[in-house]
Amino acid sequence: MKLGAEAWTHTTVLLQEAVEALVQSPEGLYVDGTFGRGGHAHAILARLSPQGRLVAFDKDPEAIAVGATLVASDARVQLVHASFAGMHQVLAQRGLTQVQGVLLDLGVSSPQVDDPARGFSFRFDAPLDMRMDTTRGETAADFLARADERQLTQVIRDYGEERFAVQVAKALVACRQGGAAVRTTGELAQVVAGAVKTREPGQNPATRTFQALRIHVNAELEELEQGLSAALQLLAPAGRLVVISFHSLEDRIVKSFIARESRDEPDRRAPFAPPRPTRLRALGRIRASAAEVAANPRARSAVMRVAERTAVPYASVTPASGRGLGGTGV
Repeated sequence: MKLGAEAWTHTTVLLQEAVEALVQSPEGLYVDGTFGRGGHAHAILARLSPQGRLVAFDKDPEAIAVGATLVASDARVQLVHASFAGMHQVLAQRGLTQVQGVLLDLGVSSPQVDDPARGFSFRFDAPLDMRMDTTRGETAADFLARADERQLTQVIRDYGEERFAVQVAKALVACRQGGAAVRTTGELAQVVAGAVKTREPGQNPATRTFQALRIHVNAELEELEQGLSAALQLLAPAGRLVVISFHSLEDRIVKSFIARESRDEPDRRAPFAPPRPTRLRALGRIRASAAEVAANPRARSAVMRVAERTAVPYASVTPASGRGLGGTGV
């Protein structure tokens, strides 16, 4: 029997650090791109004045159901069942064109990982689903049932950084051709364990393959790139972009995006025109403290990056204090 969504709890990573970096104007409009179980949303609302507003997004129907109570009790918040990738379009439909901050807390929430029915974890034998939005799209099992060896290798190698991607792909295709297509998390973990000959101490052989399939099924990296561009379109001058990543592929995209938008860039189509003014200014990065990691091991890999929307070319901007940040640079 499937337990209710309330049976699994979630400890929000870098809660105070993220909200402190994000909220600079209590009267402003803010976007929480990944509502989850509402940890960041509640903390943001606690910092906002009665005039402040929050629009939160989530693809997971269970997260939307959990957030219904908050929406009913606080008129300052709106909750949208959609990906943050299209946040600018959703807000435009509501007549909103500028916000004072956007927060993206990437990755999978604890309730999603801990619920066997979602198929995110090899700790349980369950249907291999892995969709963030269970109302649409292809499951991981469906993808494994149709993908050829080349496709499987590419996904497992590129999204899981698995050096045995070819061997894993061959093993999965062999199972399918033998009439035993992989349909559950337990079956997948068993196949991968037989194909991956060595692994880092303490890491399950299936870790990287599970990550790869989850990223592919949910188009996580493509949505991240779209969401960053959407956030940049929405941010008002001095508005903050705060992104918490949990693996190197995500963080690399965020770091590159902030770096690219933080420097003057000439238009190659008009080489004699003035360079395009910078649109972001990197304020810093922070990792979870030792105390937070001890209390919540899932915070170990978290990296938070913060940037601010500029209104004038970078060279003319007086650097902000970066209040609350535990590091500098990108």
